[in-house]
Amino acid sequence: MNYRIIGTFLGNVLRIEALLLLLPCLTGMLYGEKQAIAYLFTAALTYLLGRLLSLRKDTTSIYYAKEGFVSVGLAWILMSILGALPFVITREIPHFMDALFETISGFTTTGASILPAPEDMSYAANLWRCLTHWIGGMGIIVFMLAVFPSNGGYNMHLMKAESPGPQVGKLVPKIRETAQTLYRIYLVMTIAEIVILFLAGMPLYDSICTAFGSAGTGGYGIKNDSMASYSVLLQVIITVFILGFGVNFNAYYYLLRAKTRKEAFKIDEVRWYFVIVLASTLLIAFNVRSYFGSFLSSFQQAAFQVASIITTTGYATTNFDLWPTFSKAILVLLMFIGACAGSTGGGVKVSRVILVARMIKLEVLRFIRPNQVRNLRMDGKVVDTETLRSVGAFILTFVVVFIISVMLVTLDNVDLVTAFTSVAATLNNIGPGLGAVGPACNYGGLSYFSKAVLMFDMLAGRLELFPILILLAPQTYKKA
Repeated sequence: MNYRIIGTFLGNVLRIEALLLLLPCLTGMLYGEKQAIAYLFTAALTYLLGRLLSLRKDTTSIYYAKEGFVSVGLAWILMSILGALPFVITREIPHFMDALFETISGFTTTGASILPAPEDMSYAANLWRCLTHWIGGMGIIVFMLAVFPSNGGYNMHLMKAESPGPQVGKLVPKIRETAQTLYRIYLVMTIAEIVILFLAGMPLYDSICTAFGSAGTGGYGIKNDSMASYSVLLQVIITVFILGFGVNFNAYYYLLRAKTRKEAFKIDEVRWYFVIVLASTLLIAFNVRSYFGSFLSSFQQAAFQVASIITTTGYATTNFDLWPTFSKAILVLLMFIGACAGSTGGGVKVSRVILVARMIKLEVLRFIRPNQVRNLRMDGKVVDTETLRSVGAFILTFVVVFIISVMLVTLDNVDLVTAFTSVAATLNNIGPGLGAVGPACNYGGLSYFSKAVLMFDMLAGRLELFPILILLAPQTYKKA
């Protein structure tokens, strides 16, 4: 294990976090809040720790995948611990475990909150909550790779460890250029949403916080009713943007280049993503039409919840826990499907669902015509066995982690709906579940044991399971 390169990497990450902590500090100063001092103190402490970790420079050039995965896992844990400090220092969230839950939920873009009334928080605190979504959406590791000089294969391991989806490809030959391209698209889309929301009548502060949550598909609201009190026009705008952030960012890159524009329309995952969204919206809209008086209104509400759940954003405009069982079943299914690979969304990912469906179809056809040679294709290309193996391993691991987590949460004697959907909502980085953790409730009533299980699930879900599992495996630290 190359501890020096891990230390240097963690130091760089913490220095970036220290810089980002200055934003809520400045916000607090702008609004005359004393809480600004806590963010300034935390920024200084985080920067100092970052400098200390970076003192011993690496002198070797041999890096393995395990270093990349361990680095990313440790980075997200350290960021969360330090990011929780301002909440504790200001006493806005006095208990460290609750503050850590809120921060991990923010960085992992889960949006599962322990706060009964977010509007009672300071401006600085709410901006930091929503900013953690934006940081975690594209990933602070990707941001670091865009800023700091490239380091070859090690950086590819870092990107694979943090990027969602069954495979990570380079849009351009160099990792640093790929990271910069992704962040340019991400930043432009975020700014566009802020401007459009503001022009449509949303206050500037609300627009910034909402856009951060939409971009990261996180879902922290600054009001207790999430998005319900905003106008229908604003809700429609938010729907469009969260759907946009759930699209594979490769498609946007292809669209921006004349030479590759046609490739954007050949991505199977993006096509099926919109098919699933439209089909789910129509089914739910028809099922809940009596709740809203007209089909148009029910369609708008259904579209928002479907977009919010499949992209794992977690915003809400209504208490869908009161909807018919059929509609709730669709939403729970969408929790597991998730958004596209290469997006800011969580979940299993549409690409994996497509691959599993095509693997089942191929296996059935082999029984019918055993002598016929068939290949599994995605985007018109044959999928290699390594990708199929990794997809199978991910699905199996996901199921095992899910079952164990549900069993652990039920030890607190919560009802099965709450246990099942709280794990589904955190492991898939969604936020609201059903029952005691529904859109009209929060996670504050759960025990610290359950919160610890769900914090693990949030980190594991955001980092695609294996970086966290590798971090916990004793064999990782043994010499080969």
